[in-house]
Amino acid sequence: MAFPIEKILMVLDKTYPDHPMDDVTENNPYKVLMGCLLSLRTKDDVTIPACKRLFAQADTPEKMVQLSAKAIQDLVFPVGFFRTKSETLLAISQQLIDHYDSTVPDTIDELLKFKGVGRKTANLVVGLGHQKPAICVDIHVHRISNRLGYIQTKTPDETEDALRAKVPIALWPILNRVMVRHGQEICKPIGARCDVCPIATECLKIDVKARKIKK
Repeated sequence: MAFPIEKILMVLDKTYPDHPMDDVTENNPYKVLMGCLLSLRTKDDVTIPACKRLFAQADTPEKMVQLSAKAIQDLVFPVGFFRTKSETLLAISQQLIDHYDSTVPDTIDELLKFKGVGRKTANLVVGLGHQKPAICVDIHVHRISNRLGYIQTKTPDETEDALRAKVPIALWPILNRVMVRHGQEICKPIGARCDVCPIATECLKIDVKARKIKK
């Protein structure tokens, strides 16, 4: 019997209609790129307010390079590694101005040429920013895909390859959005809330440590 990935993603799509970064990035490729770089190793409840403060001052490469690294640091604190990230935002913004006519590239290969941009960020920019087919694999997508029993992979890169090969391309745009939200709210690393999970009956629960329910 075929694995019900279409059914699972459709249920999650109805449960989580919005991406956590939708409001702050507005599907703008530049904002998605800057926001994703700020989000690395930082929780959304810190990243999103930081992005709002930053974008209120600089929402284009031209505006960003007018700010000093110290000014950016003050705006994005307390995101993790805020000093290094501030330098990265400035460097990439200047590159966009100098070599890309201030336009964020829409291909994975081109985005990976920027120092500090990995596959997760590149895929999110292509998918969320440019609205093109892409599979952005973060810790939630990697964890949930394996817990479901849909794939068996060891690393996020392996997960991306496996999902690209198996998931119908029409479903790629929703995959990151729904699994990120599901991972944050229900399918947590420890204490997964399987008792209230909308896809519990379809999940094989591989290596799941469910929360203990007090009776």
